Amino acid sequence: MQFCKKCGTKLKFKQIKIGGILFPGLACDKCGFYTRIEKVTAKPEESVSRTHIKVLGDEADEIKTLPTTTIECPKCDNMTAYWWFLQTRSGDEPPTQFYRCTKCNYTWRLYA
Repeated sequence: MQFCKKCGTKLKFKQIKIGGILFPGLACDKCGFYTRIEKVTAKPEESVSRTHIKVLGDEADEIKTLPTTTIECPKCDNMTAYWWFLQTRSGDEPPTQFYRCTKCNYTWRLYA
């Protein structure tokens, strides 16, 4: 998203015909400012990689990406747990917050 250098209005994509050739650009509806869009090509090292990571075996237990919080585990009295929200009921009800102990992996939930 780009903004006009003259008046600050959001620029819109427009094509202007000059000498029978269409040129793509960004134009301001308020003041008439126009700038051409130069052809942009992505270099191979800048392209987005769409790879998926699959973890198999015991290594899956070592990867922890959930946030942690300080809360007492009802099973082992540990004071750290992973947490996440999940919509378990209808959309007009609040989500349920789940916790998993970092020590014994016991999972429990709190209803909001």
